[in-house]
Amino acid sequence: MRNNSDHAMFPEATHDEQSAQSFVKTLRVFTTNNFHAGNTAILADNPLSRRPDGSCPSRKELRKALEDEPQNKWWSSMMRTTQEVLYDTVGPSIERQLPELIARANSFRGTLGSLTLDDSVEMPPYLAAVDVHCKPGSYQQEMTEDDVFAGAEFDRTYRLYSMGRLGPNLDGMGRTLVAWLKDHFSDAGPRRILDMGCTVGHSTLAYCDHFPDAEIHAIDVAATCLRYGHARAVAMGKEIHFSQQNAERTNFDDGSFDLIVSTALLHETSRKAIRAIHKECHRLLAPGGLMIHMDNIVPDKALEKYYCDWMARFNNEPYMGALQDEDMVGICVQAGFDRDNIQLGEGIPRFRDKCLAENRAYGNLMVCARK
Repeated sequence: MRNNSDHAMFPEATHDEQSAQSFVKTLRVFTTNNFHAGNTAILADNPLSRRPDGSCPSRKELRKALEDEPQNKWWSSMMRTTQEVLYDTVGPSIERQLPELIARANSFRGTLGSLTLDDSVEMPPYLAAVDVHCKPGSYQQEMTEDDVFAGAEFDRTYRLYSMGRLGPNLDGMGRTLVAWLKDHFSDAGPRRILDMGCTVGHSTLAYCDHFPDAEIHAIDVAATCLRYGHARAVAMGKEIHFSQQNAERTNFDDGSFDLIVSTALLHETSRKAIRAIHKECHRLLAPGGLMIHMDNIVPDKALEKYYCDWMARFNNEPYMGALQDEDMVGICVQAGFDRDNIQLGEGIPRFRDKCLAENRAYGNLMVCARK
C-alpha cells in the first residue's frame, strides 16, 4: 500500500519507513471499519441511544451508552494507539531529511504566489494549550531556522490518517465544499477567495482548480506549515498567497473577498474564537459575498455525534464536542448576517464517484451565509 505523492516537496521514505507507515494505515482502516460495525450494532440495541420522540440523544447520553462497552473500549484504545504511532513512525523519517526539505522549500520562494510570515502573531490559547491531534509539539513548534517539519510531517500523516479517502492530493474536503457551493449557488464565480486555517493548503488546491481566474489567499497561524504549504503549492504549479494570520482578526481590508471558506477549522478553535471568526468573515466579505465553513460534524446523527465527542476527549480536539451544541444560525446572526441569508446543510464527501458517503467516519456540517 503506497503512501506517496508525486509533487517535488513531498518527503521521501525508505523501504522500511514505507512499510511501517503502510502498516499503520492498514491498522487504522481495520480499526475504523470494526468501529462502525460494532458500535452501530450497540447503538441500535441500547435504549440510551434513542429518545422516545425520535430525536438524536445528546453527545453525553451517547457517551454513557457506549463508554462501558468492551467493544468500544477496544476501538478507543486502538484509535488512540494508531494516532500516536502515526507520529512515532513518520516523525523520524521527516527529521532525517529535514535539511534537504528546508533547502528545497527555500528554493521555491518568490517563484509563484507569495509567502508572508509575521512573528508577532501569537498562538491562540486553544492551540497552545494542547498537542493538537496528539502531535508532539503541535503544528507551531519551530525546530530550526526556516523550519518545515510540521508541514512535511502533516503531508504524510494526513495521508495515513485519512486512509486514502481524500484523494491523491488530499484535497477531498475542499472538493466537497466546492461541490456543495456549486449545488446551492450555481452562479458563484468568486474573484477573490480566502481560505481560513489552511494548514499546508490541502483543501486550498480545490479552489485553485475550480476557480482558476480567482486570486486565492490562505492563512494560518503556524509558520512551519505555511512555509511547507507555499513550497508545496509552487511545486504543484498553484498560485496561492499564504500569510501568517489569526482568522479571528486579519489585516485584510473591509470587503476584500467574494468567498471565504474553511474546512475543519471551527472545531480547532473555541467558543469565543468561533464568534470572532464569523464576525471577521462578515467584515471581510464584499456585499453579496459568501461565507462557507465546513466542519466534520453532523449533530443529528448518533454515530457521528459520538465519534466527535470521542475526538474531543481522546484526540486532543477539545472543541469538537461542544461545537455540536452550538447554535450556528445564532452565531451567524450575531456576526451581522441576516437570518434569511443563512443556510445549514450537510456536505457529502465527493472525491470519487462513490466511496465516501457510506463509509465516512463522520459527516460534514456546512455553515453558509451571504452578506
